[in-house]
Amino acid sequence: MSQFSSMFNGLARSFSIRRGKNPGNGDGREAAEAMAKDAKKNDLILRSSGFVNIDGSNNFASVFSKRGRKGVNQDSTIVWEEFGCQADMLFCGIFDGHGPWGHFVAKKVRESMPSSLLCNWQATLAQASLDPDFDLESAKKHHRFHIWKHSYQQTCAIVDRELEHCRKIDSLYSGTTALTIVRQGDLIYVANIGDSRAVLATTSDDGNLVPIQLTVDFKPNLPQEAERITQCKGRVFCLHDEPGVHRVWLPDEESPGLAMSRAFGDYCIKDYGLISVPEVTQRHITSRDQFVVLATDGVWDVISNEEAIRIVSSTPDKAKAAKHLVESAARAWKKKRKGIAMDDISAICLFFHSTPLSIT
Repeated sequence: MSQFSSMFNGLARSFSIRRGKNPGNGDGREAAEAMAKDAKKNDLILRSSGFVNIDGSNNFASVFSKRGRKGVNQDSTIVWEEFGCQADMLFCGIFDGHGPWGHFVAKKVRESMPSSLLCNWQATLAQASLDPDFDLESAKKHHRFHIWKHSYQQTCAIVDRELEHCRKIDSLYSGTTALTIVRQGDLIYVANIGDSRAVLATTSDDGNLVPIQLTVDFKPNLPQEAERITQCKGRVFCLHDEPGVHRVWLPDEESPGLAMSRAFGDYCIKDYGLISVPEVTQRHITSRDQFVVLATDGVWDVISNEEAIRIVSSTPDKAKAAKHLVESAARAWKKKRKGIAMDDISAICLFFHSTPLSIT
């Protein structure tokens, strides 16, 4: 038997890996799901509005969600501190459901994605460890990135396939976006499917806080997305009463009219260019980087990147930062989008340098 080095010792206690065998089987998935249950029991997982601040952690996360004017809130969020029993790891994600069953799809993906990612990460690590020249302690950052990228790609394919065969949820005309971040020490790995957005707040040379957009809004009119969709016989166009809002349509029907080009679910149009493949990137966190905002398009439709980091940074009580941002977006909807039903609005503010709170 072999164990991972101290870098992954928490996970190693939960996974017993035998060299030469293919991990990532049912046992691995069960172990990952057991971790999730244990983390929830110990208040390491937050699945609703609130905040997470674990003693000894460098992370502090504020979460808030507000229902729009279209019915049930279809947004879901999660923050998992000490992800995979690793003291230096955190997982957070925001999921924006759409369609008649969108709220069920978003919750289903939120529940299954973290455990599946852990299982695939463990499997990829174990496979890499079979290489006699591979040293986990000294693994270079680019190698770690490829491990996470491969794990995310495997996870998203599995989650989408499982969702398609889930008899309890009708996802033919329903789906969800997924924007997630794994923080591992001084690195963050960002995986994005859909049109939610992650924006980093960092300090410039002149001492000002400036935004850096970490993700691409995967809208159907992006050249590479539109090309893929049209090559698959799907169509991209705007309705007359929605100028500027590009949507994805079936070849011979004005349906389903998706406003994003990547999503879980929506199997009615998966053969016509919609994909659930994540864009995975990494960033090294320095002392200049203060926090990152993950938010659904309900925020970015009315709030700019610059406004978002200003709102968050100006909130005295960081536990209320996400709420302050969401409520600011709700007020902006009333001013900028009169006559249009407000979308669901959700945000996660992840602070990289945990500081004492001034809760009032």
